[in-house]
Amino acid sequence: MEDYYWDNKLEYLRNTRDLYYNDDYLEFLVNSVWKISKPVRIIDYGCGYGYLGIKLLPLLPKGSTYKGIDKGQQLINKAKSLFQNLPYDVEFIVADVTEIELESKYDIAVCHAFLLHMADPKKMLQKMINSVIDKGNIICFEPHWISNMSSYHLNNYDQSEIIQLGFLQKLFEKDTKRNGKDGNIGIKLPTYLSELGVKNIDCRISDKVNFLDYNTIQTDKQSLYDSLKEEGLGSSPAEKEEFIEALIERGTSFDEAQEQYEAELRFSKVFNIDSSLTYAPNMKITFGVVKNRE
Repeated sequence: MEDYYWDNKLEYLRNTRDLYYNDDYLEFLVNSVWKISKPVRIIDYGCGYGYLGIKLLPLLPKGSTYKGIDKGQQLINKAKSLFQNLPYDVEFIVADVTEIELESKYDIAVCHAFLLHMADPKKMLQKMINSVIDKGNIICFEPHWISNMSSYHLNNYDQSEIIQLGFLQKLFEKDTKRNGKDGNIGIKLPTYLSELGVKNIDCRISDKVNFLDYNTIQTDKQSLYDSLKEEGLGSSPAEKEEFIEALIERGTSFDEAQEQYEAELRFSKVFNIDSSLTYAPNMKITFGVVKNRE
């Protein structure tokens, strides 16, 4: 049986999630934006190791339940381990979310950095919508890659030296047309949900701005630096010929691929633990109400 890719990325998932949100902002969303004042039943599509459950359950009214579904056996095993001694009503299922059919009994359907990996995200959104009750909610935490890529500042370097925004925008668009998977889906979800009949749609943006400060002592900044590297900031590109060939296969020209290689190589050489870097992930948080269920 072929290994499931994300089962081998547990450390990446755990080391990067805290780059996206401050806990007080999630509390603000629960209490002041979504106004969740009574127990709710949550279904989490592509739950991974239960990240959203870990973040949201302490903020939700007592008696709320959380069910997570993921294809990764190792991810589900980790989720069960993390929740084993916590006082929450949770359930985890190993299943392919593209195939499983659920009853329309949940108050809230959620996902986090999940739809960008779907070749047909609208079909998956419809499945999420179908799993909630009338007047239930759908909440999607999804990336907007080009916004993310525009939100770096590395001290002493112009951003254009390390990030090729115009090229990356075209590359992301080409990739989506080729395989349907869309790293910019976060900004499109309000439109998609509206097309699927969801009402009262709104969209927020993640609040966290990460600052790696060269003036702090090394032990204080090591964890953040490691997380930023895990996220891919300043990662060394593959061997040059292999790197360029891979980009050409994705529809770029040789010159574009060459320039991108040089930018990534430059970033990898100048970014280190003693850098001063500011980074805002800009995750989009889109939500709405499912009404008039037949």
